[in-house]
Amino acid sequence: MASKMKRRSRARELALQTLYQVDLTRETERANIDAFLDEQDAEDEPREFARSLVHGTLEHKEEIDGTIAEVTQNWAISRMAVIDRNVLRLAAHELLHRDDIPPKVSVNEAIEIGKRFSTTNSGAFINGILDKIMNQHRPAGADEQSEAAAEEEDA
Repeated sequence: MASKMKRRSRARELALQTLYQVDLTRETERANIDAFLDEQDAEDEPREFARSLVHGTLEHKEEIDGTIAEVTQNWAISRMAVIDRNVLRLAAHELLHRDDIPPKVSVNEAIEIGKRFSTTNSGAFINGILDKIMNQHRPAGADEQSEAAAEEEDA
């Protein structure tokens, strides 16, 4: 279990690096995004999980950005630090579109990645926004599905 968690954490870091790259270069061509991921020094499993997170996040980017903007009210997403913005996008994608990942895992991972790669205040900032998304926008019944998925992972 610990090694799987470590691989997932590494995959989220790869996904963040890729989303950061996409944000700065405006490169949205799937083949180029895949090529960037393939160039990263990572095992196959984390790379493939990162790939699914990146493509899912980009596929739902407008909806995710709208959700983030709705809960932040006084914060324009374009004014957020690039790292924070992409950590939020990644975690919001997990919360809204990935029933196989427990919400608490998505939030905790996002907080840790934010602290590691952004500012000391990023953890609290990310936590506050994701908590609102989790409480206001999670589909009904999604938490039960996530808990079942987590139990299957533990087995």
